[in-house]
Amino acid sequence: MCGGAWPVEGHMSDTDPIETATRRLAQALEALEAATERRCEADRADGALAKQLHVLGGDRARLAGQLDEAAARARALEAANREVAQRIDQAIDTIRGVLEFGN
Repeated sequence: MCGGAWPVEGHMSDTDPIETATRRLAQALEALEAATERRCEADRADGALAKQLHVLGGDRARLAGQLDEAAARARALEAANREVAQRIDQAIDTIRGVLEFGN
């Protein structure tokens, strides 16, 4: 074989730069596709976290309401307890007075 129709060992033919560019483009497209998929997964994870945050916010509001109700009941019970203690003290004083008067 004579001539330049075939690549000489160690030299590139006219199609080598095109093939190299094609391979590089394919690799770049694969990298882009992988990056896009990672971004989609991150977006899905962000969506799931946002949903969980919304649910937790609702739970927090519900629990805060329940805590307020429980605190109000506790204050009412404390007031009732003080009133009952005062009545018991009055009853004890009355009974002592009756016992002392009877003696």
